Amino acid sequence: MSWFRAAITGVLVVAVTFFLLVWVPDTIINISGTDRSTKVLFATIEFAVALLLIWFVLRRLQQRKVL
Repeated sequence: MSWFRAAITGVLVVAVTFFLLVWVPDTIINISGTDRSTKVLFATIEFAVALLLIWFVLRRLQQRKVL
Protein backbone atom coordinates (compact mmCIF):
# COMPACT_ATOMS: atom_id res chain seq x y z
CA MET A 1 0.00 0.00 0.00
CA SER A 2 1.35 3.37 -0.94
CA TRP A 3 1.88 6.18 1.53
CA PHE A 4 -0.64 8.33 -0.32
CA ARG A 5 -3.37 5.70 -0.01
CA ALA A 6 -2.54 5.18 3.66
CA ALA A 7 -2.76 8.91 4.34
CA ILE A 8 -6.11 9.22 2.53
CA THR A 9 -7.49 6.19 4.38
CA GLY A 10 -6.33 7.59 7.72
CA VAL A 11 -7.91 10.98 7.08
CA LEU A 12 -11.19 9.36 6.03
CA VAL A 13 -11.27 7.11 9.10
CA VAL A 14 -10.65 10.06 11.44
CA ALA A 15 -13.24 12.23 9.67
CA VAL A 16 -15.98 9.58 9.75
CA THR A 17 -15.18 8.71 13.35
CA PHE A 18 -15.33 12.38 14.38
CA PHE A 19 -18.63 12.82 12.54
CA LEU A 20 -20.26 9.74 14.10
CA LEU A 21 -18.89 10.02 17.65
CA VAL A 22 -18.79 13.81 18.18
CA TRP A 23 -20.86 15.80 15.70
CA VAL A 24 -23.99 13.62 15.53
CA PRO A 25 -24.44 13.25 19.33
CA ASP A 26 -23.84 16.98 19.76
CA THR A 27 -26.49 17.70 17.15
CA ILE A 28 -28.92 15.36 18.89
CA ILE A 29 -28.36 17.15 22.21
CA ASN A 30 -29.02 20.55 20.58
CA ILE A 31 -32.36 19.53 19.02
CA SER A 32 -35.26 21.38 20.58
CA GLY A 33 -38.69 19.96 21.29
CA THR A 34 -37.86 17.14 23.71
CA ASP A 35 -36.63 17.06 27.28
CA ARG A 36 -32.96 16.71 28.13
CA SER A 37 -33.08 13.11 29.37
CA THR A 38 -34.64 11.90 26.11
CA LYS A 39 -32.00 13.68 24.05
CA VAL A 40 -29.23 12.25 26.21
CA LEU A 41 -30.69 8.76 25.79
CA PHE A 42 -30.80 9.12 22.00
CA ALA A 43 -27.27 10.54 21.87
CA THR A 44 -25.95 7.73 24.07
CA ILE A 45 -27.60 5.05 21.96
CA GLU A 46 -26.29 6.63 18.76
CA PHE A 47 -22.78 6.85 20.23
CA ALA A 48 -22.78 3.18 21.27
CA VAL A 49 -24.13 1.98 17.92
CA ALA A 50 -21.67 4.16 16.00
CA LEU A 51 -18.76 2.90 18.11
CA LEU A 52 -19.71 -0.72 17.44
CA LEU A 53 -20.18 0.03 13.73
CA ILE A 54 -16.78 1.69 13.48
CA TRP A 55 -15.16 -1.23 15.31
CA PHE A 56 -16.81 -3.73 12.94
CA VAL A 57 -15.92 -1.81 9.78
CA LEU A 58 -12.30 -1.27 10.83
CA ARG A 59 -11.97 -4.95 11.67
CA ARG A 60 -13.38 -5.96 8.25
CA LEU A 61 -11.05 -3.53 6.47
CA GLN A 62 -8.13 -4.94 8.42
CA GLN A 63 -9.06 -8.52 7.46
CA ARG A 64 -9.21 -7.55 3.80
CA LYS A 65 -5.79 -5.88 4.14
CA VAL A 66 -7.12 -2.46 3.21
CA LEU A 67 -5.74 -1.01 6.45
